[in-house]
Amino acid sequence: MGTSPIDNELVIRLGFFLGVFMIMAIWEILAPCRVLTTSKSRRWINNLLLVVINSVLVRAIFPAAAVGMALITTERQWGLLNNVDLTPWSAVITAVIMLDFIIYLQHVMFHAIPTLWRLHMVHHTDLDIDVTTGNRFHPVEILLSMLIKFAAITVIGPPVAAVVIFEVILNATSMFNHSNVRIPKQIDRILRLFIVTPDMHRVHHSVIKRETNSNYGFSLPWWDRLLGTYRDQPAAGHIAMTIGLDQFRKPEQLNLPHLLILPVTGKPGDYPINRSSEK
Repeated sequence: MGTSPIDNELVIRLGFFLGVFMIMAIWEILAPCRVLTTSKSRRWINNLLLVVINSVLVRAIFPAAAVGMALITTERQWGLLNNVDLTPWSAVITAVIMLDFIIYLQHVMFHAIPTLWRLHMVHHTDLDIDVTTGNRFHPVEILLSMLIKFAAITVIGPPVAAVVIFEVILNATSMFNHSNVRIPKQIDRILRLFIVTPDMHRVHHSVIKRETNSNYGFSLPWWDRLLGTYRDQPAAGHIAMTIGLDQFRKPEQLNLPHLLILPVTGKPGDYPINRSSEK
């Protein structure tokens, strides 16, 4: 009895998650960019418990996840790419790029709408940034993100392989660009033409509002450059910059129970794009 595409996707994603996580965690030890300011073990426990909660919740509510929606759209010939004449690999590449653009827009939306920002604050309250920050998201944000992916897949009509590849790339690059690793400036300058690097994304986690509201890309860096949200470097430099949000500076108030209720109890400040007084 053969395995289904959904079973294969689970194995592939888990394998890449563990592999990339281990590589970046070791890299952070061997060549860190910044000295951590808070307890690493406490942060890792909180962040990794969120990963477990989110993974269980998504599979419980959406057992087939994004690849299941791709199977449906392929079978029923829904979406743009199911109705144009492209070679298989052209369709895969086009779909991955289009889905990445949707994630960029989603990220901007979560910074622009105060209610959604309340959910996204959980990600930005991390007082340090490392490989685990790339998976630190509130469960409700994860569920909303999955619904947005469903809508995007229905409209785009991507091949199943494209959705699997996209999900693997998104998770891998999120861990990569949140990692606390040191990359020589000359190499970073070249890399960020093709992929969001740790130095590029670290700016987005600055406590300074104009820097928080920049560099929204997760995988591809082009959208920030094309749409005017790109910022090259943090004003204070990568070593001296402050990570997090102004209104959440106490580590003891950022444990898992507090993070889960943060969207209700926490103050959003004036970080949302349409409320920020700082340009």
